[in-house]
Amino acid sequence: MPTSTLTPERRARIDGILDANPFLAEVGALFEAAGHELAIVGGPVRDAVLGRPGTDWDFTTSARPDDIERIVGSWADAMWDVGREFGTIGLRKGGHDLEITTYRSDAYDIASRKPEVQFGDTLDGDLSRRDFAVNAMAIRLPSAEFVDLFGGQRDLDDELLRTPVTPEQSFSDDPLRMMRAARFVSQLGFTAAPEVVAAMTEMASRLEIVSAERIRDELNKLLLGAHPVAGLRLLVKTGLAAQMLPELPALILERDEHHRHKDVYEHSLTVLEQAIALEGRLEEQPDLVIRLAALLHDIGKPKTRRFAAGGTVTFHHHDVVGAKLARKRMRALRYSNDVTDQVATLVELHLRFHGYGSGEWTDSAVRRYVRDAGDQLERLHILTRADSTTRNQKKALRLQRTYDELEQRIAVLAEQEELSSIRPDLDGAQIMKILDIPPGPEVGEAYRFLLDLRMDRGPLSEADATEALKAFWNARS
Repeated sequence: MPTSTLTPERRARIDGILDANPFLAEVGALFEAAGHELAIVGGPVRDAVLGRPGTDWDFTTSARPDDIERIVGSWADAMWDVGREFGTIGLRKGGHDLEITTYRSDAYDIASRKPEVQFGDTLDGDLSRRDFAVNAMAIRLPSAEFVDLFGGQRDLDDELLRTPVTPEQSFSDDPLRMMRAARFVSQLGFTAAPEVVAAMTEMASRLEIVSAERIRDELNKLLLGAHPVAGLRLLVKTGLAAQMLPELPALILERDEHHRHKDVYEHSLTVLEQAIALEGRLEEQPDLVIRLAALLHDIGKPKTRRFAAGGTVTFHHHDVVGAKLARKRMRALRYSNDVTDQVATLVELHLRFHGYGSGEWTDSAVRRYVRDAGDQLERLHILTRADSTTRNQKKALRLQRTYDELEQRIAVLAEQEELSSIRPDLDGAQIMKILDIPPGPEVGEAYRFLLDLRMDRGPLSEADATEALKAFWNARS
């Protein structure tokens, strides 16, 4: 049965967090003096029970937004009301961000993308409208009374996600909670309860009323979690992925009877895990771009799959097709142009290394590899290495050694030639002066010739570049 009784260890954790953050008791006393209730709620309470430190603080209160502003106005260091429509007032105190929200329940109209906000009057009612029982615990302030009406502690112990009310009612109130279930599976390593999975499967189509931006934000949090593959599997199993990222379940291709090609879906999830294991090569982790690229790198395969004579399966040009599909899907999910370009570039280039063969690339080919990767070179190194999922250890080691050699060659050329900023040996002004031509398309044509020359032959002196440019121009004329 649900209980608000804490073990001595958990009580000590919560008391320790309250003692370490005296502003919590202060704000609680302000609301109590004004005749209103205030409680910490949601993730901060869950993390306190688990012994994790909190940085952002969510509160619920009986006070309406105007009252909240009046109570904390002179106490807060700064205050903002961008969430006023939903009953939320934000503030900063001593380096801490606080969000205080009036007791409420959110409900979606059957055809609306926006929640209808209804203010409530009791903490119990507010907690019943939370997404999951592990997020429906509260700490009243300033008394520090712990409230757990729906078995949140038990679910934490069992590493289980359940809803305070029926999952059908919870997901009807806010369909995005189905995405949150998969996100918490990724972040916490928990399992969704069978009735939650069943409701997600039955109600997956309700996700269509949720804005692309909210879906994207939940997907990002899932991908950046500690167990993203588990969260993605839940999205696919329940049909939610078919609603918001249909390219992912489309990777579950029927195998040919002789099993001559890999399971593309499982391969992609493995590549994601292996890319995560290599993120230490990057300055910041976790890295959203490499995780998206790893997940989407083969989404062009379903559209390019062909069966040749003898049962051979091919996926010609799936890198190019995949890059276009990645752009289309990421734009639909309202990703920024920068992130979209970075992911699409990695998807398009992820096969380029396999033209390296046994290491016979010329210096020119290595330069072009670096130039095309641009500022995504380190991520391309990670994606290319992660894309090797063969069980043949001899083949895997050979691929690893070959790529080690390619990286060494890139490092040597980079030191010699500043590969990260390859430009022609003559600039536009010099081209116009040497050829005695005005600004226009012909300058661009000459510039491209010199850039190709730079790729093929490496750095040239100004005299050699000038001679080559004149020869090219005379031949062209």
